[in-house]
Amino acid sequence: MTATSFFDTNVFLYVVSAAAEDAPKRAKATALIASCDFAISIQVMQEFADAALRKKRLGVTPAEVRVMLEELAENYPVFSPTPNLVFRALDLSHRYQIRFYDAAILAAAQELGCQTLYTEDLNHGQTYDTVHVINPFL
Repeated sequence: MTATSFFDTNVFLYVVSAAAEDAPKRAKATALIASCDFAISIQVMQEFADAALRKKRLGVTPAEVRVMLEELAENYPVFSPTPNLVFRALDLSHRYQIRFYDAAILAAAQELGCQTLYTEDLNHGQTYDTVHVINPFL
């Protein structure tokens, strides 16, 4: 399985959010998922589980989190971290002056050959090495 796009955690959090204020972003995230061939990483799965269960305003149950994660794991490429990913993320973090975990997302996208990373957490329009960042919620 290959993908040209990589999705950060926030895309999935908006999809499951029951919060009224998230409705416009939920619509954008849902349309994005339906229109892209995308990949994720174990890190994205872990961050999604943590945030979805911790943020009560989203209104998501543990069973719903599990179902979504199982569907993602069964239907999309999932990158598992390696020691080399950690080293690459350290280099990216230093080079671009970004948080380590954002750099790990970039490194996973690079490893999978994705051209685009959809996220709110990095500079919209910037290309980090070979990965172009798009904030789909602007």
